[in-house]
Amino acid sequence: MLISEFDPWNSPRCTCPPKYSFGPYTGCSHACIYCYISAYVPWPFTARPKRQVVRRLARELPGLDRSRYLSMANSSDPYPPLEAEMGLTRRCLSFLQGQEFPVLILTKSDLVARDADLLADLPAAVSMTITTLDPRLAAVLEPGAPPPEQRLEALTALHRREVPCILRLDPIIPGLTDQEIESIVEASASFCGHVVASTVKPRPDGLARLRQTFPREMEHLSFSRRGTTRYLPEEQRRTLLQRVASACRAHGLTYAACRENVGGHTAVCDGSHLIPR
Repeated sequence: MLISEFDPWNSPRCTCPPKYSFGPYTGCSHACIYCYISAYVPWPFTARPKRQVVRRLARELPGLDRSRYLSMANSSDPYPPLEAEMGLTRRCLSFLQGQEFPVLILTKSDLVARDADLLADLPAAVSMTITTLDPRLAAVLEPGAPPPEQRLEALTALHRREVPCILRLDPIIPGLTDQEIESIVEASASFCGHVVASTVKPRPDGLARLRQTFPREMEHLSFSRRGTTRYLPEEQRRTLLQRVASACRAHGLTYAACRENVGGHTAVCDGSHLIPR
C-alpha cells in the first residue's frame, strides 16, 4: 500500500488526530544527523522515488475516510533535492486538486514554495521545520537540507498565497539549539499560525551520530528509554516547552508539543486544524 494509517509506533504520548501517511519518496537526502528513519529504512539518507505513485494514489484514495487527511510525509520529506528534477510531489498535488482531500505537508525544504499555486487551491497546510537560525549549525545538523533563511523565505511566499503555515520547532537540543527558541518563534510568527515543538528524542543510531558530532554538548545530557525512543528528563523537557508556549502566547500563536505528555496545548498537535475545510 502507498497510503497507510499514521501510527507513531503506538506511542500513548501522541495526540495527533487520526490521519493517513503518504510519501512519494523512500528515504530522505536531507540526512539530518538526529533523524530516526535510519533505524528502520534501508539506505535512509538516499531519496528514491516510489513506483507509479500517482497511479497508486488514484487507486487508493477513493477507499479512504474523507474526514481524515493525508500527511505528506512522516518518514521522508516530500521535497528532497531530487524533487526539483522529478516533480513527483507536484504531480501528486496536481492530482489531488480535483479530489478535495485535505493535505498536510511536512518539510524542511524551500522547494515547497514552487507549489504555492497548487497548495493555494487545495484544502492544505504546510508545516516547516526550523531547528536553528544559524546556517553553520544547520549545515552540520541537517547537511542535505536548505539553510534556515531559505525556509523562512518559503514561508513568506506561502503566506502571500494565503496557504496556512505551521512552524515545527523540532528537535530542541539542550546546549545546541535551545537558546534560539524565542528567536525562531519570533522569526516565523508573521507567517505561521501554529507552532508544534518537540525536544530531541533520538533512537540509538541517531544518538550515536549526535554524540560523535557534538561530544562536549551531548556529554551533559541524560536520556531514559521509552520503548525504542530516548527521552530527556521530564522536568528539563517541561522547562524547554514552557518557553515555547510562552513565546507562542506573546505572538498570538496556537501551540502544541509532539509526543511529550507535559500539557499546555492550545490546539491540535500537528497544526492540522489550520487545513481549510
